[in-house]
Order: sequence, then C-alpha cells, then structure tokens
Amino acid sequence: MPPAHPVRGVLLCIAALALFACMDTSTKYLAQSHSPALIVGVRYLGNLLLMAALLGPTHGCRMVETRRTALVVLRAFCLALASLFIALALREMPVAETTAILFLAPILLVIAAGPVLGERIGPSGWVATALGFAGVLAIARPGSEITGIGISFALCAVAMNLGYQLLSRVLAASENTFALLFYTALAGSILYGLAMPWLIEDHAPDMLEAALFAGLGVMGGLGHFLFTAAFRDAPASLLAPLNYLQLLWAGLLGYLVFGHVPGAVSLFGMALIAGSGVLVALKTRRPPPKRTA
Repeated sequence: MPPAHPVRGVLLCIAALALFACMDTSTKYLAQSHSPALIVGVRYLGNLLLMAALLGPTHGCRMVETRRTALVVLRAFCLALASLFIALALREMPVAETTAILFLAPILLVIAAGPVLGERIGPSGWVATALGFAGVLAIARPGSEITGIGISFALCAVAMNLGYQLLSRVLAASENTFALLFYTALAGSILYGLAMPWLIEDHAPDMLEAALFAGLGVMGGLGHFLFTAAFRDAPASLLAPLNYLQLLWAGLLGYLVFGHVPGAVSLFGMALIAGSGVLVALKTRRPPPKRTA
C-alpha cells in the first residue's frame, strides 16, 4: 500500500533537514573554541543515552540483534570517523560550502555501486558525478576563501560516508533499523569515550556552549527520527530530491549565525552539486541512504 500522507511526509523531511543544519551550525560554533573530537564524542554519547531511554524499554534485545555483526560494526565506525572529519571541515569552512561537498557521497554511491554491489551504471550516473566534481572545483577554486585543509577534511568525510552508505545498502536486507541505529551510536560513544581522557579541556563551556553541547544529541536523534518517519508517509521518489533543501537551511543559518554569504561562483558550484544529486535521486527512485551525523 503506498504512503497515504505525502504532505505530512514532506513537512517531516523539511523539519529533519532543518535539524541537521542546526546540528552542523552548532558544531561549527563550538569548534571555534573546543576540540572537534570532543564535540563529536559528546554528541554520540547524548544520542546513545537518548536511544537507550526512548527505544530501550520498547525494543529491548532487538537493538543488539544482528546477523552480520562485523559489517554492522564496520559501518558504525565509518560513520563515527565521517562525523569527526565533518566537524574538522566545519571548523575550517562555512556551513553551506561544507554541506554541499558532503553531498558528493550519494552521487559517488551510484558509481561505487557498480563494482561493489553489481548495479548497472547508466549515463546519467556518470554525468551526475562529473557535475558534482565540477561543483567542488568551483567551490575550492584558487583565490576562494576555502582552505585546502578544509577541503581535505570534507573529502575525507565524503570517503568515510561513502563506505557507510555502501555498507548500509549491503546490510539493508538482513538487519533491523533499530540495531543499525544503536550500534552506530554505541560505536561512536566507545571510540570517542576511550579518547576522552585526552580530549578533556581546561576551560568550561559558557552557558550558550553548554546548551549547544546538550542539544547536539537531541538534534541528531530527533532529526533521524523525523527523517525515517517521513519515508513512512511519502514515497521516496518525492522525498529524495528534497534532501538538497538542507543547502538552503545551511546557507540561511550560516548567514544568521556567522554572517557568511557564499560568493557567486560558490553558489554556482553548490547548484551543480545539488542538481547532480537531484538527477541521481530522480533516476534511481529509491530511498536515499540515511544522512551523517
């Protein structure tokens, strides 16, 4: 039976994307005075506690049941590392430009799915990939305010996110969603929890920073919940192109919080990346892989 509430699904998707943009903007704000690894670690721990409190009583053992545990754990660590690289990139780059480059991952997934998953790559896949990389070159052009180190961190995040999305496709048929979400939060909490003795800082956050730290896990967890709920109410073919509305949220928040306005060439590059992603979404007509934290 097809989803019966497309308007509600669209609104839920838009709200989820706004929360993701708020989370990235908060990460950038905090990264100006705190370690990116500490920020990501606090976010994963908050997400884990939120999941345990809300889903633990109703789902219990289902949250730890897996059939291919090694791949589930590998997928979780790919996302944990991607989250760190995203935070590092956000420290060096504006939110909108960082978000645009990160959207290369679902575009590259079309190419990687050929040799890895045995899926056919059509001409539109190659065209979308070329347009996506042209967009990155426009954003990172010589003379722009984007630093090479920021681009490097963003591309490392794309690589880790690509591995995460490939493994998500491989595991989709055999694993339950709650276990995948739980192991993702658990792996990140363990990874950054072990490093926490070296991440503790000698200066305490102020009131605003403390509120943002506390809200990171909530924004990520609630965003993923709304994003998943959206696909129960509306078809993937309708929602997939909407993912690129996150660029608008990122641009708006970047302006409101940091006063940043992307230049004309950077806007053109972001439009190329968004356009190539929409092309992929419309051609595949499948639910997009889950967004990175």
